[in-house]
Amino acid sequence: MHFLDQAKIYIRSGAGGPGAVSFRREKYVEYGGPDGGNGGKGGDIIFEAVAGLNTLIDFRYTQHFKAPRGGGGAGRDRYGAGGENLVIKVPVGTQILADDDERSLLADLTKVGQRITFLKGGMGGRGNASYKTSTNRAPRQHQPGEDGQELWVWLRLKLLADAGLVGLPNAGKSTFINQVTNTKAKVGAYAFTTLRPQLGVVSHKGREFVLADIPGLIAGAAEGAGVGDRFLGHIERCQILIHLIDATGDDPVAAWHTVCDELEAYGAGLEDKPQIVALNKGDLLDEELMADISAQLEAAGAQEVIAISGATGQGVDKVLDRVIAALPDKSSVETSSGDNEEGEWSPI
Repeated sequence: MHFLDQAKIYIRSGAGGPGAVSFRREKYVEYGGPDGGNGGKGGDIIFEAVAGLNTLIDFRYTQHFKAPRGGGGAGRDRYGAGGENLVIKVPVGTQILADDDERSLLADLTKVGQRITFLKGGMGGRGNASYKTSTNRAPRQHQPGEDGQELWVWLRLKLLADAGLVGLPNAGKSTFINQVTNTKAKVGAYAFTTLRPQLGVVSHKGREFVLADIPGLIAGAAEGAGVGDRFLGHIERCQILIHLIDATGDDPVAAWHTVCDELEAYGAGLEDKPQIVALNKGDLLDEELMADISAQLEAAGAQEVIAISGATGQGVDKVLDRVIAALPDKSSVETSSGDNEEGEWSPI
């Protein structure tokens, strides 16, 4: 399935149906009076978060969503039928943003089954029967019904994960997530092997949590270099970050500083999230050299540095122990374990 984390769509709620102008016509009834019914209410636009999806790709092909209008009133005091509400199904973690320069946040869908009535349908118009008074026994006025609301909005998906993997390109993040989950992330000896975020469920010592792997960060990522600003958005909701550093790189300390600087420049509280610094690729260096690099990182300001090897699994359990200790009593996957089974997904 192709990954898409943002889309622009047009939505319009249904207009109200017009009221009717009608008079009772019946044999032997000389003064039947008005009997035009009111129009029906237009359909609402409703967003619903559904389980089992982590992409907005369907909105690339379906971009216009219009709720039906209400039915018109009729004679014999018959009211028009209300327009059916249009429910737009989105992945959990979807934000609805205004189409303005600031991309103002309008709604945030973070739980399975959460519903938001986003645009109200127009009210139906009054029929002439409702205008009858003691002095106006045969009114002919009526209302056409209110117009629906329309809007262009942006959908932005921010994945829901308990822990996030960060690091420079080729730091071994994909190898790490493959080691601890059943994810089959692409691995290669070149930068930017990972081009889209990956999610995996980690099971460790009777606990489960969701781990997110985002593409490698580079200098300027917070300003959009390498589309880094969009990728960083996927770890905003994480409780803790696992910062992988390539021990075989030219300057591991500079690599640590680069990623920390980008987290701080992006904002949204990323710089304040607890970090587990993992010095990766320990299988390629001897213990003395790994200890020396760890000491340099701790001298530069990093907290406890854990030497690991994503390829062999060395030290990985220690990292997972630290993650579990930092998580709440129930992770996101443990909280949702009792949810209903997933069904076939469609945006409408």
